[in-house]
This record gives sequence, structure tokens and C-alpha cells, in this order.
Amino acid sequence: MSTAQTDTPGSGDRTAREEPSSEQGTLTPFTLGELLLYFLRLGSLGFGGPIALAGYMQRDLVERRRWISKHDYLEGLALAQLAPGPLAAQLAIYLGWVRAGVLGASLVSLAFILPSFVMVLALSFLYVRFGGLPWMQGLFYGIGAAVIAIIARSAVKLVRMTLARDALLWVLFGVSALVTAWTESEIVWVFLASGVIALLVKAPPRLKRPPATLSMLAPWLVTGLQGAADTPTLFKIAVYFAEAGAFVFGSGLAIVPFLRGGVVGQFHWLTDQQFLDAVAVAMITPGPVVITVAFIGYLVAGPLGAVVAALGVFLPCYLFVIIPAPYYRRFAGNRSIRAFVEGVTAAATGAIAGAAFVLGRRAIVDVPTVLIFLGTLLVIVKVKKLPEPVTILVAGFVGWGVKVAVGR
Repeated sequence: MSTAQTDTPGSGDRTAREEPSSEQGTLTPFTLGELLLYFLRLGSLGFGGPIALAGYMQRDLVERRRWISKHDYLEGLALAQLAPGPLAAQLAIYLGWVRAGVLGASLVSLAFILPSFVMVLALSFLYVRFGGLPWMQGLFYGIGAAVIAIIARSAVKLVRMTLARDALLWVLFGVSALVTAWTESEIVWVFLASGVIALLVKAPPRLKRPPATLSMLAPWLVTGLQGAADTPTLFKIAVYFAEAGAFVFGSGLAIVPFLRGGVVGQFHWLTDQQFLDAVAVAMITPGPVVITVAFIGYLVAGPLGAVVAALGVFLPCYLFVIIPAPYYRRFAGNRSIRAFVEGVTAAATGAIAGAAFVLGRRAIVDVPTVLIFLGTLLVIVKVKKLPEPVTILVAGFVGWGVKVAVGR
């Protein structure tokens, strides 16, 4: 890394960023403030999911502005893939760490996540206030079918990216998909077992000797669909969404089956339709897809629930970046770690496919929703440059039109 990117004091972790980027020549000097403005804009306008957001960062920061070296970008992308949590958010956090250590990582995470959080908070308020109105029900009638098409398409793309012709990964994918579809929930132990199986088969470890070594709050702050939430509910929200952030790998959509298992099946906080609406809200807003947790938190426990849910899911991914970042290059190429992650990723991809089946049975219920589903699938496959939020909103208005036409 050139001196242009090390003029802001970090936190004692400069050794991981001192290499020059000879493949790019001299990098362009920039300030931390400029980087924060960039991520504020990306969080406000960046649509398309984690892969698209990562692509924007490469295009803007590596190729056009030349602020970040290709070497640092690729290492950040690899770390984001290795660690559990939302890929795009972790990559952004790592690039902030490259620029200014823990301070940079912290400020970039806020700049990137805050815009979509505010948007989701506003949509949550409108949903709780007006969710029973026919026009909003009509919109989500069409949006639900479109979201299933997008989830199914994402599962297919992830299969191509992560499984290739690896027979073991295909088996892990199939088992996870069947378990998710059969149980209608995502089981963490399936993920962990898949990682361990892949590790034992692909990179069997050598045995070594182990080394020594809420009553004062205003009611509206915690009021969701079912009224004011109590302290135990807020605690459950914090713990559950922290688990989601700590155990979900890869695409932001990988969190969907995990969340449904708890939010709908275990705690019965939301119905299937309300949960699908939450996923839809995340898809029509910019920024990381996992911001759907804020919408869910709001529906359960009001604005404070949204804050607790967002902190719960993003704090683990933040820690999974800033803690290993100074030492990352020592273990980035470790075969055992990569084998474990490959197994977990295969299971996560299978869970997404299973979740598409489970949610699809609730959202695709009649001829109009079947047609909206097939039409959306055709559009996203054939029209490559059409933003997904536009597709979802069009489907919503089609659904609203159907509801008006049939008078229900």
C-alpha cells in the first residue's frame, strides 16, 4: 500500500497494509472523509445485492479512483467470503480498515448501513400504520411472487459459482435443501456439519497437541404489530439476530431461511406473509439485503426493536473483520479453513433453494401469482441490466391491479 493510504493513524495494525501495489502503480491520495462520502452514497443508491455492491466497490475504488489496490481489494473480498455475515458489508468494513484501521472500519460500517436502515425504518412505520389497507395488500400480493423468482434465480447463480463440478459440495447442497424444505427451517448444525465434512474430506487436519493457553422507555419505542414488547422479547431479538449474523455465510439471501425458521417457526413473531413482506422491503431498498432484520425488529418491537435487530446482525460481521484483519494474511490460504467454508457455503446455498420452495408455497397461490412469478423470472434472466427493485415494484403494481380488478 502506498503512503497515500497510510497518512491517517490507525490502531497499531499497519503491518498488514504496508505492501506497495506494483500491479497498479501509484495510488491516488484520498481522505477518510472522501471514503465515508463514497460509502454513504453507495449505501443510499447501491442496488443489486451483495455481488453487485462488491462489483461497484471494485469499479469505483480500484479501477476508476485508484484509492484501493487490487491486492487489498481481493484480500478483503476473500476475508468477506471466509467469515460469516453479509459479504458486501464486510468488504466495505475491510476497506475502511485498510484506510484507517479500526476507526475507518467503524465509520465506514455506519456510512454504508445507515442510509438503508433509515429507509427501512420509514417503510416499517408505514407498514405498521397502513399495512391493513387494500392497496398495500395488493402491492405485496404481487411483490411476494416476484421475490420468490429472484430468490430462486439467486440460488441458481450461487450454485454455479460455488459448487461447480464438486460432487461432495453437491451432496451437501442437496442435503441442506431437503432439510430446509422438509423442516421449513434452517438448522445451524447442518451448516456446521457440512463445513466439518468438507474439511475432513478435502483437508484432513493433522493431530497436534492443543496449545496452552425496559420499563422507563416511551411505549412507542417498543411498539410493534402486537403492541408494546417487553424486555425478554428485546433480549431474544438481540440474541437471535446476533446468531444470524454469526452463522450465515455468503450472499445476503442466505439469511432468509435462517430468519424464517426463528421469526415464523420458533418465536411466531410474524406470519409467512409478513416475513415475505420483510424480505421484499429489503430488496426494494439500497444497501445490504440483510437490512431486512431492521424491518422484522420494528414489526416485533417498534423502533427500538429495529435498532436491536440491526446491531445484533451487523456486530458479529464487524467483529469478524476487525479482529482477524491484522493477522489475515497468515491464514488466508489455509486449506483447512477454505475447505470448511466451502462446505458451509454449499449448505447455505442449499438452504436458500429450500427456502425458495417453502416461501413459494405461501406466495404463489393462484393463477395471477404464478404468472407474476414466471414473468419476473423471464425478465431477470433475459433483461440483464434492469435493476431488481424496478422489477419488484412493477410486480407490486401488477398485483395491486389484479386485486382492484377482482375486487378483493
